Amino acid sequence: MCATPELKQVLCANSDGSPGFALRQTKTAVIVGAQWGDEGKGKIVDVLSENFSIVARYAGGHNAGHTVIIDGKKFILQLVPCGVLREGCQSVIGNGVVLDPIAFLKEVSGLRDAGVKIDGNLFVSNRAHVILPYHRMIELASENAPGRVKIGTTSRGIGPAYEDKMGRRGLRVADLLDLALLRTHIENACREKNMIAHALFNSEPLDPDKMYQEYAEASAKIAPVVCDTAALLNRAIANGQSIVFEGAQGTMLDIDHGTYPFVTSSSATSGGAVTGTGVAPTAIGTVIGVTKAYCTRVGGGPFPTELHDSTADLLRARGNEYGAVTGRPRRCGWLDLPLLRYAAMINGISWLVVTKLDVLDELSEIPVGVGYKIGGKTTEEVPAHASGYEKIDCMYHKLPGWQTSTQGIGQFEKLPRATREYLGFIEKQTGARVGMVSTGPERDQTILTQEFAAELRLLADKKTSVPA
Repeated sequence: MCATPELKQVLCANSDGSPGFALRQTKTAVIVGAQWGDEGKGKIVDVLSENFSIVARYAGGHNAGHTVIIDGKKFILQLVPCGVLREGCQSVIGNGVVLDPIAFLKEVSGLRDAGVKIDGNLFVSNRAHVILPYHRMIELASENAPGRVKIGTTSRGIGPAYEDKMGRRGLRVADLLDLALLRTHIENACREKNMIAHALFNSEPLDPDKMYQEYAEASAKIAPVVCDTAALLNRAIANGQSIVFEGAQGTMLDIDHGTYPFVTSSSATSGGAVTGTGVAPTAIGTVIGVTKAYCTRVGGGPFPTELHDSTADLLRARGNEYGAVTGRPRRCGWLDLPLLRYAAMINGISWLVVTKLDVLDELSEIPVGVGYKIGGKTTEEVPAHASGYEKIDCMYHKLPGWQTSTQGIGQFEKLPRATREYLGFIEKQTGARVGMVSTGPERDQTILTQEFAAELRLLADKKTSVPA
């Protein structure tokens, strides 16, 4: 059955100006990674943002890199949502994001230099938490401490910033703008963090005065884009505008539902769109999951279908599998359908977007992980404990390759028969419809099915080029 936007009860204004509720079609979609991140969400958000008025980022920090290629020009976005690259589309950094002010200003400066319109198009939540230099110091020292399990973090202070948030000792963007509060917070935090870092890791202390000066200057530059973004988004929904919620990382890196402890520190699943932006659960319409045609992972942690041979090298080379932010080579393996089914369940995925299909073009045979065996017993469940993955024997089903180029193909019917069968197998195994396929890095190297295009037309509130 084709998924369609549902009628939701949303907050709006009555004719007399008082708050009220009305039933209307909710024009919202969450775009979430269905693997370990790096699925190509940046391109997908960019392509779909043509149909939406607002793109809102709801989790993560500048450890997440979204690469978008437009007319051969590459944009690597770390904090700024992909909607900023679309004329007439506003971008929102929600309260669930942790913001490094220095990294943010550098990214915004680079976008301005590239001719991207920022003013009036970009907004930052006054409730987002701030990353400060001592967060990076603590994370780097902790990750390299003897005897500690290495998670493979980017050491950009993301985890410690979320720790301070949950410990109710964090600094929010609203606090950053209050210079008296900022000075007091930095002095107290440096006193505490310097002592901890020296005692545990023998780290050099940070200078609170220097830190205050740097972040006071950053505060003045950030102030013009700061607002109550929850109010902004809820007004937009009440006015019938369309919003896409942009996820960072992927389902299997979610703090609650991922391969713990080899996860990120935020809610990367679709549920994070609610807590990370301040919209109601009833405001979420469609959930779109993004998956590669194979599987990759950066850093440590379980990976049941990982390859350690020349095929992994082939996938890495053809897929340019290196981190957009870190440059680290990604681990590569076959598509893992038990993992994809789990992601579909956790997120409530209605539609799948399959990216990097063309990376598989040269293969004569394509194994796909279809089930797990633990201790000789078949199981449908994804293990809760990381050590459970070490006991997995992955069961594979081999599908024929197509051994012809699919790069740049723009119509589903023009894909080779074996390619369409591969996509059909994914649909059958996951229960989610494949609505979109990426056959290359450019915007126009994208296929939309007729059913998915029809849903986008229902969601759109501005002129679009969605295929009829």
